[in-house]
Amino acid sequence: MSILPDETTFADFRKKCLSHDNWSNKYDQNGMQVWVENSSADKGNNVPKVHTIKCKMTIKDVSAATMYDVLHDGSYRKKWDPAMLESYDIARLSANADVGYYSWLCANPIKNRDVVSLRSWQVTEDEYIIINFSVKHPKHPPRSDLVRAISILTGYLIKPLGPNSCTFIYLSQADPKGSLPKWVVNQASKVFAPRVMRCVHKAGQNYPEWKQQNSPDHKPWLYSEQNTLPMMDPSELSIQRADSLENVDESSKVATQDSEDSS
Repeated sequence: MSILPDETTFADFRKKCLSHDNWSNKYDQNGMQVWVENSSADKGNNVPKVHTIKCKMTIKDVSAATMYDVLHDGSYRKKWDPAMLESYDIARLSANADVGYYSWLCANPIKNRDVVSLRSWQVTEDEYIIINFSVKHPKHPPRSDLVRAISILTGYLIKPLGPNSCTFIYLSQADPKGSLPKWVVNQASKVFAPRVMRCVHKAGQNYPEWKQQNSPDHKPWLYSEQNTLPMMDPSELSIQRADSLENVDESSKVATQDSEDSS
């Protein structure tokens, strides 16, 4: 059975993005909403291992096509993603799938995370979808200086509203591999997620001008013949299960002044 996502995977992701059942709203301001999926572990002080968060933003001044390009363009990501430590594509798996590496800064004093994930995308007349999930790559094992997190299913659903406007949904179902303090989980939905969404929106506003100066015709995510990544057989990858990775207990970490200031 192929590890590559099929139509059902995309359909399930779309359904989760658009559903309202079993979600608690944590943020609702200026055309942006953030929800957290209700979990049986939410009661009391137990923080669930898997964190599922959904953000939706109505964008009135950037087209769906431009937002889609922003998410794909690795060279541009270095310009707008404040949390990124390192990001690179490793190999192509098919015309609409690749495998890549991403590491990011976490709120002090939580250890920084990284992930190796399979990314796949689908474009139809009325929507753009990008999804990813964690995989094991033989040449990219976990590193000692970072905690290897798990994306169970993460992605974006972008729907055009007009020629220059769209609905932008981000959904992440992830295991950060560590017992996180409750303040981190709370900040993720109320502070970090809205901040990242604002960054992405701003990146969309600035992208056309930036792209004009930086290989304007180079878009390998739209034109697969431009893709110079080496091909890799998808069967060399396997799904990265959370239980095969080490857990880090960071539940007693106290917020530093720095992360309190950011709230």
